[in-house]
Amino acid sequence: MKELEYPFDGAKLLQRKKSLKKALLSDGRDRIRKKIAVLGGSTTHDLVLMLELFLLDQGIEPEFYQSEYNRYYEDGVFGTPALDSFGPDLIYIHTTCRNIPDTVYPGPEDGPQQVQEKRAGAWKHFHHLWECLEKRFHCPIIQNNFEKPPYRLLGNMDAWDCRGREHFLAQLNEQFAGYAREHGNFYIQDIDWLAAAVGLGVWHDPLYWHMYKYSPAVPAVPELAFNLSNMIKAIFGKNKKALVLDLDNTLWGGVVGDDGPENIAIGQETGLAQVYSEFQQYLKAMKKQGILLNIDSKNEMENALAGLSRPDSVLRPEDFIVIKANWEPKDRNLAEIAGELNIGTDALVFVDDNPAERSRVSQAGLGAAVPEMTEGHEAQPERYISILDRSGFFEPVSLSREDLDRSSMYQANTQRKRQEQAFADYGEYLRSLEMRAEVGKFVPEYMDRIAQLTNKSNQFNLTTRRYTRGELEQLAADAGYLTLYGKLSDRFGDNGVVSVILGRQEEDSLHIELWLMSCRVLKRGMEQAMLDTLAEQAGRRGVKRLVGYYYPTPKNGMVREFYREMGFSLVSEDAQGNTRWKLDLAGYEPKNEVIAIERRESV
Repeated sequence: MKELEYPFDGAKLLQRKKSLKKALLSDGRDRIRKKIAVLGGSTTHDLVLMLELFLLDQGIEPEFYQSEYNRYYEDGVFGTPALDSFGPDLIYIHTTCRNIPDTVYPGPEDGPQQVQEKRAGAWKHFHHLWECLEKRFHCPIIQNNFEKPPYRLLGNMDAWDCRGREHFLAQLNEQFAGYAREHGNFYIQDIDWLAAAVGLGVWHDPLYWHMYKYSPAVPAVPELAFNLSNMIKAIFGKNKKALVLDLDNTLWGGVVGDDGPENIAIGQETGLAQVYSEFQQYLKAMKKQGILLNIDSKNEMENALAGLSRPDSVLRPEDFIVIKANWEPKDRNLAEIAGELNIGTDALVFVDDNPAERSRVSQAGLGAAVPEMTEGHEAQPERYISILDRSGFFEPVSLSREDLDRSSMYQANTQRKRQEQAFADYGEYLRSLEMRAEVGKFVPEYMDRIAQLTNKSNQFNLTTRRYTRGELEQLAADAGYLTLYGKLSDRFGDNGVVSVILGRQEEDSLHIELWLMSCRVLKRGMEQAMLDTLAEQAGRRGVKRLVGYYYPTPKNGMVREFYREMGFSLVSEDAQGNTRWKLDLAGYEPKNEVIAIERRESV
């Protein structure tokens, strides 16, 4: 919904929140349902209403629990029947600097020891809250850090003197950050940055606090809710995966086909050229953290490559996975790019300075995000970074090794496709890859990636169940469950963790509650390698049969017959297409013929 895309009009959203919610709920979209507990240190009514709108727009239908005003600590530490029965999928603790009592802030008479004791008391308050919530609910927790205070008693000294409130809050923020670094299911919402971006005068408007106990003030609530929604959709696997970029007046100034590559605005010669170069630097940094870059440009390929090959261009042709420089409709190119990447078109973000092209892609029904990069018909390259950055399309909540290597993995896939075309026999092609798989029980070093896969994988996901890291850690420690991850590498590179299986044992049967695989390694034998290991490990536990389940979704039709192809027998099918399968392990014959399997000692 365009009204909810950044940059949005917060005042209009607050006025139209009921009608917007009604429109969103009637749009027929398929959404995941999540229970979100909001434990507030201030009034959270409008925050929850705004958050609901943004989450609905991002594919999540939320149900909320709200603590009473400033009862966040009591609800979290001592519990309530309502919260306990609610059983949240995620907990958000909404506190601000208003929740630090005046008696806890340092006074001008306090020495370093007194200040340290006060900070230790504030830290203990929150640390105890988090530990209690984690012990009871084992779900993701989002905690605000602290914004800068509304006034500075010590002036500029407030930032560095131990008695300054700003310094006191900054030290607490660092302790909060340290806890987040050590706990994989705990996340910090950086309202310190957000309040500065909104403006401390707007954020801290004292009227809203003293009259209505709103912190931040109501005009800042839409920005806070949007920022929070980006974190939540990232935790639940709703992030975008790839950028599809125009060239002329998007990556550089001017039209390369008309002006020639030597005359486009890029580099350091003019202010405008520097603006485009900074945008390219931003995109290069995004690539390094796992965002896939692609081109969709109305251009001759020769001209496109010439522009990207200029010595002062930050981005080079090899930085892109797919380059479509032609005169085909851009929505058609976009669909082909998604196909070549083997991801859905709804995982793409299309960036183009031309409003006509943006409109066509928006109306094509592809589900791709199309941010408004211009105001009217005027290109505003100086705003490109802020628009993409604040939109939160790729909001990370963790950075795994696979994230950092993703672009090179997709580049390697391109090499594999070329290799495949050189073979008439597919089996010979697979053997030529010299594939090696590491298969093992869930281990802490891969838990972030495993959780990420459970929330991102849609096409090869037989039950489409979603798990948080905390839930996976619990199941991995449960003797009644068998867990397996699979890593795959070959002579072109390492694909990282690409497959996950989770099975629950009941007497001599193992019920496969989750089986998923990254689509970039489909049909390479990893399915058989995982099944062979599963059968072996299940047999060691006295299991005589595997029981598999397939629950159809709009995206996983490709695995409808997967269990049949793996040798399972159909047991039942209901009217909705949900199927149950079984495989007797007596006399099981290994199926993998092309992958060398290394089993970790933990298996």
